[in-house]
Amino acid sequence: MLLMSKKKFLTLNAMDKLMRNAGALRVSDDAKEALAEILEQKALIIAEEAKKLAKHAGRKTITEKDIFLAVKK
Repeated sequence: MLLMSKKKFLTLNAMDKLMRNAGALRVSDDAKEALAEILEQKALIIAEEAKKLAKHAGRKTITEKDIFLAVKK
């Protein structure tokens, strides 16, 4: 089970649009919430790794390159 912060960053509407774009005809609220939780957790992991990469490079600013490198790890 994933541990999530209480703050939600991704809206259920955005999750609905993503799944409908993937071909879903109908999407339950539970499915939207589950996708949002998983994506937020993955995003947090990527952001934390990108922060480490930026710090290692002597920067405070996370760049696009940091994000792509963090995803590859």
